Amino acid sequence: MIERNQLQFAKDHLFKGKAFIIYGPRQAGKTTFSEQLLNIIAKKTLRLNGDDADTRELLSRPNATMLGRIIGDNEIVFLDEAQRIQEVGILIKIIVDQFKQVQIIATGSSSFELAGNINEPLTGRRYEMELLPLSYGELLKNTDFLTEQRLLEQRLIYGSYPEIIVDPTNAEKHLKLIANSYLYKDLLTLEQIKKPVLLEKIVKALALQIGSEVNITEIGRLVQADNKTVEKYINLLEKAFVLFSVPALSRNLRNEIKKGQKIYFYDNGIVNAITNNFNNIKNRSDTGALWENYIISERIKVLKEKQADTKIYFWRTTQQQEIDYIEENSKGLLAAEFKWNTDTKKRFPTTFLNAYPEAETISVTPANRDDFLAG
Repeated sequence: MIERNQLQFAKDHLFKGKAFIIYGPRQAGKTTFSEQLLNIIAKKTLRLNGDDADTRELLSRPNATMLGRIIGDNEIVFLDEAQRIQEVGILIKIIVDQFKQVQIIATGSSSFELAGNINEPLTGRRYEMELLPLSYGELLKNTDFLTEQRLLEQRLIYGSYPEIIVDPTNAEKHLKLIANSYLYKDLLTLEQIKKPVLLEKIVKALALQIGSEVNITEIGRLVQADNKTVEKYINLLEKAFVLFSVPALSRNLRNEIKKGQKIYFYDNGIVNAITNNFNNIKNRSDTGALWENYIISERIKVLKEKQADTKIYFWRTTQQQEIDYIEENSKGLLAAEFKWNTDTKKRFPTTFLNAYPEAETISVTPANRDDFLAG
C-alpha cells in the first residue's frame, strides 16, 4: 500500500473542533487514504457510506437526538461519498456543534454537489483537502528514481490512478471503467446535464486539443451547441475533477492575451481513455501534448500536497509568443516550458523577460523532471 504525502497534513487537522472534508476524483484513493488515516489515529470509528440507500434514508433528516443514538460512544464518524446525503452540510454542522468530542471526516467525489450542500452550513467549521491520483513523489517513495525513469512512457499513456499502478496489466480496461464513472455516475445524474452525448463530444474535443488555447465558439460549432452550454459543461467537468482550466497571465503588456484559457486533465490515462488511443509514445503525434498534460497535472499534485498558496497561468501575446506555464506566489513568478525532446533548446521570449525581469525561468524535460516534481 502506497503511503500518501498528505497523511500528516490530515492528521494535524483532526480534533481541532472542525470537520475534515476530503474532495477528489472517483477512484483516486480517498477511501484508502481515510483508512490509512484512521489506522494512524486508532480511535473508535463509526463508518457510514452515502452510496448505501439505508444510510441515505437514515441521515436524510438529521437531528441531534437521532445522531446521538447513531454515534454512540464513537470518537470518529467517517462519512464516505458524503455528496449522496441530502442536507449533508446540516448533518455535519450538528455533529461539529453538538458533539464536540467527535471528529467527522467526510469524503466526496463531486465538489459541486458536496460544496453546494456544505458551504453555508459549514462556514468556519471545516478544513478541506483535495486528493488526486498518485503523485510522482508518492510513487518515487514506493519504487525508486531509476524505476520511475523507466516507467515514464507508461505514466504518459496510462496515468497514475491507484488501480492502474497496482494492476498495470489491465490498465486499459480499468481506465475505460474509470472514465465512464466520471462521465456518467457523477455528472449525468445531475439535472443540469440534459444531453449525455453532447457531454461526451465536448470532453473528447477538449482531450484532443490539450496544450492549445480553448476556443469556446470553435468547440460549440464542432459539437453543435451554443457557447453558454459549452461553458456550463466545462465548469461542471472542472467541479467533478475531470479537468482543470489555466487562465492567461495579463499584467504589463497591451498585447498580452487577457481572457484565454487552456484545459488540462488531472490524469493522462483518462485523456487516452476518452480518445481511445493507448498507442505507444513512439507511434503518436501528440507526445508533446501528453508530456505537457502530465507535467502540469503532476505539478498541481505537488502544490496540493504542500497546500501551497499559488496561482497558475499560461502566457501568450497577440503575436503568438507563448510560455507553457507560469506560477505566482509570494516569492514572485516562475515561468516554465515543457519539452519532451531533451535536446530542444528553449529561449524565453525577450518580451516576457523585459516585462517580468524578476521571473525565474526553467525548461522541464524528462531529464530534469525530478527537480520540478519531487516536491
